[in-house]
Amino acid sequence: MRVDVMTTPSALARMGDAARAARRAGFDGMVLAEGARTAFSAVTAAALAEPDLDFATGVAVAFPRSPMITAQNAWELQELTGGRFRLGLGTQVRTHVVRRYGVEFDRPGPRLRDHVRAVKACFAAFRGEALDHRGEFHELTFLNRRWSPGPIAFADPAVDVAAVNPWMLQMAGEVADGVHVHPLGHPGYLERHVLPGIAQGAILGGRSPGDVAVIVPVTTIVGDDDAERHASREAARTALSFYGSTPNYAFIWDEAGFEGTTERIRAHRGAGDLDAMRAEVTDDHLQAFCTTADWDHLADALVETYRGSADRLVMYSAAGADPETLERYGAVARDVSRRTAHDG
Repeated sequence: MRVDVMTTPSALARMGDAARAARRAGFDGMVLAEGARTAFSAVTAAALAEPDLDFATGVAVAFPRSPMITAQNAWELQELTGGRFRLGLGTQVRTHVVRRYGVEFDRPGPRLRDHVRAVKACFAAFRGEALDHRGEFHELTFLNRRWSPGPIAFADPAVDVAAVNPWMLQMAGEVADGVHVHPLGHPGYLERHVLPGIAQGAILGGRSPGDVAVIVPVTTIVGDDDAERHASREAARTALSFYGSTPNYAFIWDEAGFEGTTERIRAHRGAGDLDAMRAEVTDDHLQAFCTTADWDHLADALVETYRGSADRLVMYSAAGADPETLERYGAVARDVSRRTAHDG
């Protein structure tokens, strides 16, 4: 397993320092989320500072962008990073797509599938094939030599998608190169939903499930004393209350035995009561959805939990960590990567 650090893009002038810190700590790569700032620009700034890291958008919002623009951005970053870039795409949720970005959201699953296929058609066209994608949502049929970036000396960028429900997981297995699992993706969810869904889609696409990378975010509770463990536990509680407030993800709580969690969190969110939101995430939730250990045994716990089900781990709890804590997470990342280097 490769181990990346989750990074929230900041001012571009600071991204080089973030990349150098991640490299120095020992992470294999950086996964850059897209929220208030765009992921592609942040990857560019980080990669110019540390081109030997792996980089991924995790994830970029697909629908506001033309597939051609997405493909051009990914192509240039694949060239810049020496073939170390993964293009992660997602749908976001309706409110953001319609009201913040001002574009259509209807039938998001099929729309994302068509976007992925269109991006891959653009990659083929950059290498000299005729551009001929005629999908349900996108039609791309013109690219002459003057407007093509031309071939690069590296393989096409991997195209990963964020997938949660069974249809999306199967779609990802059929057309994508990897799946970004949701931050609520606990081990039981991986075994019962993610891996079978990817396998079904891979069969439909005429390929092996092993061709599809499983990229798993990890929320950790780690510490060597009560104060450190308490702080880590409360940070995890806050993160899970945020991720668990979206109705589309309620079934993940429910099928893990925590029925109604999303409904209760949302009732508090509507009242603006953040403390009550966090309180709905009990210690039992944390035990099921987080990896808990002291620092000396965190790598052991991660390898035991995710070996055989994940290709890449993304350390969510390391995002925004102070330098000392980042170094400790980086040491864990190095250990996990070393011990699983010859898997599969």
